Amino acid sequence: MRYTPLLPALLVLAGCATAPKPLQGEFDAESPRARVADGQRVRWGGTIIDVQPKPEETCIQVLGKALSGNARPMFSDDSEGRFVACRQGFYDPAVFAQGREVTVTGTAAGTELRKIGEYDYPLPRVAAEVIYLWPERYSFDQPYWDPYWVWWPYGYYNWYGPTLRWGYYGHGHYGHGHGHGRGGKSVEPHAPPEK
Repeated sequence: MRYTPLLPALLVLAGCATAPKPLQGEFDAESPRARVADGQRVRWGGTIIDVQPKPEETCIQVLGKALSGNARPMFSDDSEGRFVACRQGFYDPAVFAQGREVTVTGTAAGTELRKIGEYDYPLPRVAAEVIYLWPERYSFDQPYWDPYWVWWPYGYYNWYGPTLRWGYYGHGHYGHGHGHGRGGKSVEPHAPPEK
């Protein structure tokens, strides 16, 4: 009975590890580094580098990141390689701004040459079915009350109880729900501005 208080925290963490419904399913690869054949299903994510709306589709160049349990790109300096995700319709570069996090699902569709510095580099291309835009992460340097972390003589440990901490909320940045970024959405394209 003495361990009963741990149950709610474990349930919360389990809930945080569930991918949003639009991103659920079976996939052949979850990293742009994986070798995939055209037509295989992938779920890749990362931070936006560039957005190029075209007459029939919009292509988003992404710096790939490893995905967490809820399919959100992990907050890390490590890269899984770049890729390009294209979907029919218009996606506004002002919304899909550089640095925003996205997760896409779709099928591998060959490569696309992109210039990186002085190099023409073939990037894996995804024919995207879902483009999921995550909420921005916010950081601040004020003390805050974290109900899932507690100081111990050997460092901070999770799940034991609440404590007052100073610094960043949610793995370095705040993004709704301990930095896991709940509240994102699958974004549908819309008509481009009239000329």
